[in-house]
Amino acid sequence: MTSNTLPATHYKDPKKYMWLLSVIAPFAAPLGPIMYLYTGHTQWLWIFLAFFYIGLPVLDFVFGEDKQNPPEQAVPQLENTAYYRVITYLLVPIITFGFLFNVIFLATHDLHWLHWLAVAITTGSLLGFGLNLGHEMGHKKRKLDKALALFTLSLGGYGHFSIEHNRGHHRDVATPEDPATSRMGEHIYEFMLREIPGAFKRAWRLESERLERAGKSRWSVGNEMLQAGAMTLVLYTALLALFGWPMVPVLAVVAFWGAFQLTSANYIEHYGLMRQKLPNGEYERCAPHHSWNSNHLVSNLVVFQLQRHSDHHANPARSYQSLRDFPELPSLPSGYFGMFLIAYVPPLWFAIMNPRLLDVAGKNAQKINIHPSKRARVIQRYSLAA
Repeated sequence: MTSNTLPATHYKDPKKYMWLLSVIAPFAAPLGPIMYLYTGHTQWLWIFLAFFYIGLPVLDFVFGEDKQNPPEQAVPQLENTAYYRVITYLLVPIITFGFLFNVIFLATHDLHWLHWLAVAITTGSLLGFGLNLGHEMGHKKRKLDKALALFTLSLGGYGHFSIEHNRGHHRDVATPEDPATSRMGEHIYEFMLREIPGAFKRAWRLESERLERAGKSRWSVGNEMLQAGAMTLVLYTALLALFGWPMVPVLAVVAFWGAFQLTSANYIEHYGLMRQKLPNGEYERCAPHHSWNSNHLVSNLVVFQLQRHSDHHANPARSYQSLRDFPELPSLPSGYFGMFLIAYVPPLWFAIMNPRLLDVAGKNAQKINIHPSKRARVIQRYSLAA
């Protein structure tokens, strides 16, 4: 038990009702277009982006960090409380409604290109929430959770995520073999070109291997990637049939930005961190110091505490309300939304994160996952022990 652990006696989750923010906040995505239709003021089309990329980092700064942990004795109670599970279920129709409302709005209204782009990015960001929700439910054993995860992920054409993440990323995280782990010196746009196709290829390989072990063809109806792909195909075909060619750029931009939100999260979660190889050639077990963490209260409430990433990798099935903080973990200076903006400006990202990474690794190049083509330059610039 750490010093940040709350006492177990008659434990009550102090954030129990705060978790409703994770349901309320994503509704800002369709709220903008709804208020625009009601008032005619285009400023409403920017409300989601203003809140999440300006408002949330400010709120994280104002309210600071929450390092309190639930006591281990209370975890079974938290895990079995249906309230927390219902919150995730409620978010499925909200994300589905927001996605459908916004893409139809974009395809049927003549907007200035800048306002069109704002709503498209807003809707793609909403799909990012869907990916995070699919992540939370995709780790669970209940069939309903897995089915809802697959459906939610299919909205953005990213139904392979659970396969790739659960069976690939969690195995290979913080190693050069993982396409979902970013390397020191690799900016986010380079990472995107490696991560998105790499994740798809790994998911297809893993699912093919699973089916082959079961004596089934990779093209069988049991292939979860094909199931999700079929959902996406039916949905997108219906939207195109109903609303015509204007829907093509809408779906393309929205789906891309949704995928890029996952890329953004993957980029900041393990940047440059490296598991060591053991004498037997295998990598050491993933430990808390192989993930970057953030305890910023407000953004953690919005993303189901994904920012307590170390405990998630240590206990993938542990639900969001039970995730813990650990002392002396690699820490981010802001929550995810603030860090996303920093990552989108590579020189700023390197200036902020490289010193933190060097401090965590003790300036030892063997403990840093460095971009191969930049290794010599990085070692020389930072005078690293090779």
